[in-house]
Amino acid sequence: MSTSQAVAQHLPYLRRYARALSGSQASGDAYVAATLEALVEDPKLLDTGASTRVALYRLFTKIWSSVAVNGGPSAAPAAEQPVERHLSQISPMPRQAFLLVALEGLSEDDAAKVLDIDVPRLRALVEEAGREIAQEIATDVLIIEDEAFIALDLESLVESLGHRVLGVARTHKEAVALAKARRPGIILADIQLADGSSGLDAVNEMLRSFEVPVIFITAYPERFLTGERPEPAFLIAKPFQPTTVSAVLSQALFFERNAHRRERRAS
Repeated sequence: MSTSQAVAQHLPYLRRYARALSGSQASGDAYVAATLEALVEDPKLLDTGASTRVALYRLFTKIWSSVAVNGGPSAAPAAEQPVERHLSQISPMPRQAFLLVALEGLSEDDAAKVLDIDVPRLRALVEEAGREIAQEIATDVLIIEDEAFIALDLESLVESLGHRVLGVARTHKEAVALAKARRPGIILADIQLADGSSGLDAVNEMLRSFEVPVIFITAYPERFLTGERPEPAFLIAKPFQPTTVSAVLSQALFFERNAHRRERRAS
């Protein structure tokens, strides 16, 4: 495969990333065009020893970072969509780290290579992005967790990110009652509860009445990643790292709002 063919297969994703990063289609496409122009002048810019995609995103990042105004709030056009406007308010480095992991699906190692930082620094940036996103789109969180210490940890983490905890449920019955009393904006749910009930069943019952993003937290993720049935979109394994919960929480809210935006455009 030629260099141009290798680059071409990644261009749609680079455009997606650039538009989310800069806050607008026009600005994002301009940065991508500048990246391609640099490659035309010197194709060896991709000869970094990394994969084509990582090398391409690294080059894009250098160009984006070299420009004085790179999609900050003042550069955001009035016609932006809500999600793009929220993202354009986030500090540049945390914004890049979050989008590379949450939107582009890069591994932590590859995302760190793109930004020319180490993995601990990348994790710190993703966590910072989570806090900033929460400040922009803070929501009410329902926690379904029967282990008291884990529930306290989750509650503290959620509140540190700027969200509001509407309640902690220990059983299926408590969870459904809390959701009926006050509809959550997102749910963090254990799957196996102490009384033998199921957090998964509780969530499925709630989703018959309203739509909400859900993050499942379980000590047995392999039971729910078999490919044999509909599976959770967001799944965290116990024991979990706070940075993991922060990143996935932000990711779930980000994509949930993207989905709503697409629905409005289609209607």
